[in-house]
Amino acid sequence: MTDAFTLHDLASLIARRAESSADQSYTKSLLDSGTARIAKKFGEEAVEAVIAAAEKDQAALKLEAADVLYHLLVLLQDGGVPLQDVFDELAWRTRQSGHQEKASRNQ
Repeated sequence: MTDAFTLHDLASLIARRAESSADQSYTKSLLDSGTARIAKKFGEEAVEAVIAAAEKDQAALKLEAADVLYHLLVLLQDGGVPLQDVFDELAWRTRQSGHQEKASRNQ
């Protein structure tokens, strides 16, 4: 069995493809199209995932979730936000209950 593919692997792949040419990489062409286009693609994929979930279509949900994660990581790459920063934020938030964490953001 091979090692599991991780979000860190995907983020690294996106970072490498950001350095390639747009004619050879969809990722690079997406990054070159700008933040608004990347955000729109992310939103479209998120809506498709919501629809798949609402329809209880597991196969479609799996595919759309992969698209959501990919486009989110492209958006993070575009924004200069390392994936580890997101994981660090999640780690901080999970040190308390969800209700406590949400209340602390409102202060």
